[in-house]
Amino acid sequence: MSKQKKTLLLSIVFLVIMIILTYLPVAILTVYSFTESKTIGVWNGFSFELYKELFTDDEILTALKNTLIIGLSASALAVVLGTLAAIGIHSMKKAPRMVMESINQITMVNADIVTAIGFMLLFLFVIFIPNDYASLIIAHTVICTPYVIMSVLPRLSQLNPNVYEAGLDLGATPVRALFSIILPQLIPAVIAGFALAFTISLDDFTISTFVSSSVETIPRFLYNKLKVKGVMPVLRALSVFIMAAVFVVLIVINFFSMRTERKKQQIEKNLGGAK
Repeated sequence: MSKQKKTLLLSIVFLVIMIILTYLPVAILTVYSFTESKTIGVWNGFSFELYKELFTDDEILTALKNTLIIGLSASALAVVLGTLAAIGIHSMKKAPRMVMESINQITMVNADIVTAIGFMLLFLFVIFIPNDYASLIIAHTVICTPYVIMSVLPRLSQLNPNVYEAGLDLGATPVRALFSIILPQLIPAVIAGFALAFTISLDDFTISTFVSSSVETIPRFLYNKLKVKGVMPVLRALSVFIMAAVFVVLIVINFFSMRTERKKQQIEKNLGGAK
């Protein structure tokens, strides 16, 4: 066997092992969410009882509602701010662009506990915001925006700058050219940035805990229940529901991204044929 084939075989074996280690716990959790057993490993028969309990538990539904409100609001704001910021950074010269990209990455690489304490001190002593929802949305928007910027910047680098210039030459104002030419081409990256931002917000525990003491989100709810009551069976159903929801969102996002990309390729093909 040649060295290249050995390398390929080892790569495939490594990939299979990683997939098994990643998805086997998820598969086990999913299977045992359909039984009333209090312990994973003991099967008491197929049942939807845990899911019935999930959708009738007021605490869980309140935490889920709070998580969705904060996540969707912060993600929408992050998409607007991040897209505009990415366009601004892309138009800069090399040196200031590198500086801005480095600053953008600070929140991403900084420890969550440091960022959380910073937000707590900011909202306590500098900017007083009486509404905990507003505080969490602001904090989540700040931590999500850099991910949107990092999603949109590579897409901007792939665009043909001559198309924007052509729009200006044809009489479009810079704002109209931005909304009519640049933004439609950024839709796949914007959608990907929104999905990533929502996932970051959905998963956040540290910042939510330090910023607000009254708004219960899903991560905080899970932590509090595990600390007091241990692993409740209904939490298995809750975890599977969250994974399924994220999976569906990813499928929808990928579908629309592929559809947009196909339309773009078709337009470019038609333009090429017209020439």
